[in-house]
Order: sequence, then structure tokens, then C-alpha cells
Amino acid sequence: MKAEGIDPAPDRSATTWADFLRSQADMLLACDFIETVTLTGQRQYILAVIEHATRRVRNLGTRVHPTARWVSQAARNLVVELEDVGASVTYLIRDRDAKFPALFDQILADAGIKVVLAGIRTLRMNSITEHWVQTCRYELLDRTLIWNERHLRYALREFEQHHNAHRPRQAMNQAAPLRAVPERSPIPDESPASTCADTTGSAE
Repeated sequence: MKAEGIDPAPDRSATTWADFLRSQADMLLACDFIETVTLTGQRQYILAVIEHATRRVRNLGTRVHPTARWVSQAARNLVVELEDVGASVTYLIRDRDAKFPALFDQILADAGIKVVLAGIRTLRMNSITEHWVQTCRYELLDRTLIWNERHLRYALREFEQHHNAHRPRQAMNQAAPLRAVPERSPIPDESPASTCADTTGSAE
């Protein structure tokens, strides 16, 4: 390592992956495909995107066969939606799934979003997305009998609204992605001195 100019691990000057995620959280998206099967035996692929800072989820759609054209159009729709809400995004993390065409990355690059590829079999590099995928499976897909693609889109839309507007996040002090933590009511002064004063005053 010394011959290659690599410092010992504690003194490395390069930014670690954890440091990168923390420093870029406000401008970071991550996406992944979720696979599920309907009651008719039809396999569906769901494309979802999550914001690292707010944990807001956007379901970009579901398809039996996610063609390159469909995935590319999903990227265009994402760019338009981000522009509409004034979101400032610099990076998007995704895995190396072959369902992502080169045009997907190009569309994002034209919008100023750099695609960062996760390492092979390195789930921790996209851990926030993987955690949401598990949540979606446990709270929706594994508990709901999905009849067909139309029913799946409806269920995903309802779950997305619930997740973004109502589901509290422990990492966000029990706030939801689109709902801030409610302010606590001021606690009345219950000190012994004030209690005695109130008692004395009432006796008079």
C-alpha cells in the first residue's frame, strides 16, 4: 500500500461512502426496482425513488416488462416532477440492474443529476432504498392480495400517500416526509414555590 501511495486506513484523506451520504443527503436520490407477483401469476416490476434527506418516496410506475423506452420515460417524468417542486438534486444512486438503459442515465445527466452506481452485491451502499423496499413488502405487498396491474398501481398510490404524509419516521424525530413534527404545548410551571403561593392566595 505504501508503494502505491495509499495511507493507512485511519489517516486516509479520501471521502468515505458514509461521509458522502451525510454530506450530500439534501441533494441525493436513490432508486430501485421492486418485484412482486399478482394473484393471476403475473410478475410486476415497480420503479421507486426515495429522497435521502426527507425519506419522501415517489413510485414512478409499474410494468410487466419494463422496457428501455418505459424506464427512460420514467426518468423524464421524475425530472419534470423535481423541477415542478423546485427540488435541487445532484446525485442519484442505483444498482447495476440491466433494466436501466444508458438513456436513463443520460436524461438525468442532462438535468444535472449524476448517477452513482452501487457496488455489486453491496446492499449497504443503497441501504435507505433497500430498507424502504422491505417496508413496502412487509406493510403492503405481503399483506395485500393484488389482483392485477391496475390494482397494484392503486395500492402503491395509497401507500405512497400514507408513507409521505402520515407514517412517522424515527430517524426524523417521528415526523413524516411531508409532515413536520408538531410543536409541543408549553409545560405549566409546577414548581413547589408556585404551588404554595397559589394555595396561600386561595386561603386568603
